[in-house]
This record gives sequence, C-alpha cells and structure tokens, in this order.
Amino acid sequence: MTRVKRNQSTRHRRKKKFTIVQGCRGATSILYKTTNQQFCKSLNNAFIDRRLRKRQYRNLWICRMNAKVRQLGLDYHSFVDKNPFSHKLNRKIYAQLTLQDPHLFQAL
Repeated sequence: MTRVKRNQSTRHRRKKKFTIVQGCRGATSILYKTTNQQFCKSLNNAFIDRRLRKRQYRNLWICRMNAKVRQLGLDYHSFVDKNPFSHKLNRKIYAQLTLQDPHLFQAL
C-alpha cells in the first residue's frame, strides 16, 4: 500500500480552529489539544446561550408589561387573562407598545 501524507489537510483543519480561538490567552492559543477543547466549549456555550437569550428577552418583555400594567392598577396575569387581544398580540409587541405608544397600550 502506498504512503499517504496528510500534512496539508491536517494543517488547514487545525489552522481554522486556531483562527477561531485566536483571542484566548496562554496555551489555548498555542497548543492544538487545548485549542480544540476551547473550541468545543465555545460551541457548546454558544448553543446554550442562544436559548438563554430567548428566555431573557421574554422575561424583559414581561417585566416591562407588568410595570406598565401596575401603573394602571392591574397585575400582569389579570391583564393577560382579561385582554381580548392577547391571542393576537404577543409579549414582544405589548412591550414595544409600552415604550413607544403608551396611550395605545392604555386603550387596550
């Protein structure tokens, strides 16, 4: 069987990960094994944080709605239950209305 040299492909594959983990300090930016570990960890954290971002924005919208509704003398849950538009408008739209057009929000 003939010998296959994989020098170029290995170097290119490793170099891609080195460029992604370039801002790290210490051995992480120099040694391939620690670079690979940091690369996998960063991908995992990005996966988790994409879901956390959605959760945090939802909490922010609910807090904004709750603050505005309490000024009107209700609480958040009773507002959502009694509002006839609650199935048509989502929390993001309500939160934007509280900031941009409070008079329209009061009309709701």
